[in-house]
Amino acid sequence: MARNKNEEKKERKITVKELKRQSFLLIVSFVVVVYGIIFYYLPLTGWIMAFENYKPKKGLLGSTFVGLDKFKFLFGDDVFIKVIRNTFAMGVINLVTTTVMAVLFAILLNEIRRSWIKKPIQTISYLPHFLSWIVVTSILHVSLSPTGIVNDLLLRFGIINQAINFFAFPKYFWPIVAFANCWKETGWNAIIYLSAITAIDPALYEAASIDGADRLQKIRYITFPGIKPTFLILLLMNVGNVLNAGFEVQYLLGNGLVQSVSQTIDIYVLKWGISQNDYSLGTAAGLFKSAVSIAIILIANSIAKKYSDQRLF
Repeated sequence: MARNKNEEKKERKITVKELKRQSFLLIVSFVVVVYGIIFYYLPLTGWIMAFENYKPKKGLLGSTFVGLDKFKFLFGDDVFIKVIRNTFAMGVINLVTTTVMAVLFAILLNEIRRSWIKKPIQTISYLPHFLSWIVVTSILHVSLSPTGIVNDLLLRFGIINQAINFFAFPKYFWPIVAFANCWKETGWNAIIYLSAITAIDPALYEAASIDGADRLQKIRYITFPGIKPTFLILLLMNVGNVLNAGFEVQYLLGNGLVQSVSQTIDIYVLKWGISQNDYSLGTAAGLFKSAVSIAIILIANSIAKKYSDQRLF
């Protein structure tokens, strides 16, 4: 019994000393937790508006409770069904194109042996990430206008007979959005894949060279398996953002001619929640998007857990 008491006293002393030693980190962690509660969790009480006929003057507690009426209106609205289609389609296209391009770019950049060529290319590639969407969409508008450089090149090479107004045809809108996301984010997304490639044991490449493997075989049998865990984890994290297809690029590039394919859930929320002052309907649309995103993450994680060792939780 005496030994147990002495051991408990020692453990308490060690714990107190450890707490004092880590006091700064504990204070910082406490501040972060408080920040998260205030700015991430307390605002979730606003979801109550989705089940009310919210009136700003009456507030959350004074507004009339309407249950699922707002959700019934959403799914009975043909425009919202098209909005879901647009959001999901652009989200999937953006996910596939940006992921594939980032992996390919990282592998190709890794194959450049001379650092004086590799470093400038890498630096230039991720600079677009720091440009605002206002700048990016302005560049697209100028380049793809009937008098822009794209039409000029297509006319010079005889590919088309007359200039095309790319922003007047719905069929061009999704590819333009995908291209914009790829151009802006490929270099930045490739950084983490480059880090994963550099973590691969160089002895594997040396052994492959001794066995007579060429560059493509090294990429196929060493590089791809080496970055597979990183690829799967990032894919699982990004799958939940499929319905976050974007707001700025669609809002800035969209117009009345392509409205049927340009509107996303975020734009729909802005339209009803702010422009039409129907905060309840905007909240219901946002709540639907959040619920679907959580469901997609859970499903993707369960599939990854079943077929591989990589998972989020």
